[in-house]
Amino acid sequence: MIQKSIQFFKDVKLELSKVAYPNKQELIGSTITVIIMSIIMAAFIGVIDFGLSKLLKFIL
Repeated sequence: MIQKSIQFFKDVKLELSKVAYPNKQELIGSTITVIIMSIIMAAFIGVIDFGLSKLLKFIL
C-alpha cells in the first residue's frame, strides 16, 4: 500500500515536470482576453434579458 502511494507521487512529480507553464506575457494576454470576453458576454446577456423582459411586458 505504501509502495503504491510512493510510486503515485513519483508519477505525479514526473508528469508535473512535463507541464508547459505560460510565461508572464502569455499569462497577461490570456487574462486580458478572458476579461474582455466576460464583458462582451455580460453585455450580450444583458441586452437579451432587457429585450425579452420588454417583450414579455408587451405581451402581458
